[in-house]
Amino acid sequence: MNSFQRRGALLSAFACVLVGASFTANGALVAYPHAGGQALRYGIAFALLALLTLLGTRAAATAVRLRALTGRLWLRLATLAATGMVGFNLAVLAAERSAQPAVPGVLVGCAPIVVAVLVPLLSGRRPAHAVLAGALLVAGGAFAVQGWGGSDTAGLVWSLAALAGEVAFAVIAVPLVVPLGPRLLSTCVCGFAAVEAGLLGLLLDGRAALRLPDAAEALALGWQAVAVTVVGFVCWYAGMQRIGAERATLFSGLIPVSAALTAPLIGVGTFGPGRLAGSLLVAAGVAVGSGLFGRRTPGEQGGALAGRAGRVRPVVSASRRG
Repeated sequence: MNSFQRRGALLSAFACVLVGASFTANGALVAYPHAGGQALRYGIAFALLALLTLLGTRAAATAVRLRALTGRLWLRLATLAATGMVGFNLAVLAAERSAQPAVPGVLVGCAPIVVAVLVPLLSGRRPAHAVLAGALLVAGGAFAVQGWGGSDTAGLVWSLAALAGEVAFAVIAVPLVVPLGPRLLSTCVCGFAAVEAGLLGLLLDGRAALRLPDAAEALALGWQAVAVTVVGFVCWYAGMQRIGAERATLFSGLIPVSAALTAPLIGVGTFGPGRLAGSLLVAAGVAVGSGLFGRRTPGEQGGALAGRAGRVRPVVSASRRG
């Protein structure tokens, strides 16, 4: 793994650690309208990202990239926001109504396995054995960290829907990372997600969807908007651009580890030997799957170079995977 790929791995890891640490803030939003909360979160994130883009030195290049997007790619952006962001969050919340939180957590922890198989197949490659082996270790480690809980049929169905949303967050984004870049991609999907969540909130809750949050809710929404969404999304897609979707998704195994490590800090849960063993298993899976112990194949190296080229100079045409 060269320095370019190592930066991608670090960015992916940092993004997932932020997401895991945010779970402790979610408790403050239990009573807040879910769709309305997402609309606020993504709306704030969109405003901040758009401001950063306008204040940047590449505003003209940004306009060129947006004009070059086809209708098919705009539809992909809207679908990514609906499934990988709004749909994923609502599926997790729905699952936890009749299932213990570990159930959707364990199933979502299987996302690296699905992505390790699906992304290569969609791009005409065979799944890399090292990545697949690493994904299996990561999924096993996530299970050990979270354990398994009780659930009814509805809880399992919604947990599977959450898994589909997690996979969609990576897979649907693959043809968008190169033509847009991490920041602009994050800006666009947050804009779509804010509108979609807002409309859904008005449909489900009416005016109550956007009630004024109290102090604790405002802090939690601010953390989710700034740290998890603005910083986390940009880092995640920057990491994906450097190491590919299947390797970046391996780092999602760090989400339950980060949650387990931070929960005792606020007096929720403990970090015992079982969670330690699971965390070590996740670390081993990430190390194996990311290529730390081996070289990439020529085809995989070519994909990494393509992502690097997209970072160095603006690319306004659609990705060959689109």
